[in-house]
Amino acid sequence: MKVGVIGLGNMAKAIIGGIIEKGGVNPESIYGSDVSAEAVLFAREKLGINAYKDDNAAVAKEADILFLAVKPQYLPGAAESFKDAIRPETVIVSIVAGKSIAFLESLFGAHKIVRCMPNTPALVGEGCTAMTPNKSVSDAEFIMVKDLLSTFGRAIPVGENMMDAVVGVSGSAPAYVFMFIEAMADGAVAAGMPRLQAYEFAAQAVYGSAKLMIDTGKHPGELKDMVCSPAGTTIEAVKVLEEGGFRANVMDAVIAAAERNRSL
Repeated sequence: MKVGVIGLGNMAKAIIGGIIEKGGVNPESIYGSDVSAEAVLFAREKLGINAYKDDNAAVAKEADILFLAVKPQYLPGAAESFKDAIRPETVIVSIVAGKSIAFLESLFGAHKIVRCMPNTPALVGEGCTAMTPNKSVSDAEFIMVKDLLSTFGRAIPVGENMMDAVVGVSGSAPAYVFMFIEAMADGAVAAGMPRLQAYEFAAQAVYGSAKLMIDTGKHPGELKDMVCSPAGTTIEAVKVLEEGGFRANVMDAVIAAAERNRSL
């Protein structure tokens, strides 16, 4: 199998790294293109793939799986440079934010297309990628794409009508989590802890809590209740968060991100 990647930014690097490390695809079977000479050089020297400067067609004609990893505003222009080089059997996998399957079909015609929405933890192999196919993609091809996406985190099939919600709850969510970690660390600093140690404790608490929920399958409310002893420290902290509208604010943030993605 040959994999092509149009655009060699940070998310593309995560995809390529995961595919090489866990996907059983050799670097020699991966082709990439970017307008940046620096990005191309990195892809060649650090990732070991076949990388070209601004030659999308050379990538498209080789690829069995073709990842689109360009910024949304550049996709229509970039598509003109390689759409005629895509083979009929190639599966196009788009991680371009906000671009629907209908939009992608308007650019590329009757091709096999899987629309995806990854998030930045993919950079460390812990991403969460939503994925939805068009009608031309077979079950076997969809599973093949899912296996590739799973090399840098979890890949979860969803209906396309869920993609805006995915952006709010997953795509944009790392920013909310980083703000939460920073705020917790600030509180610990105010309570007397050195800042670097505060970041370490806060980040590990978030990481461990997420893993506990995933590994146990328990409802988050149940896990919260396990920490809240009667008249204890945690329930007092939860009370303060609720008084500040913590959950309502988070809900509003997720909805705002989803609505903004819908408008794009």
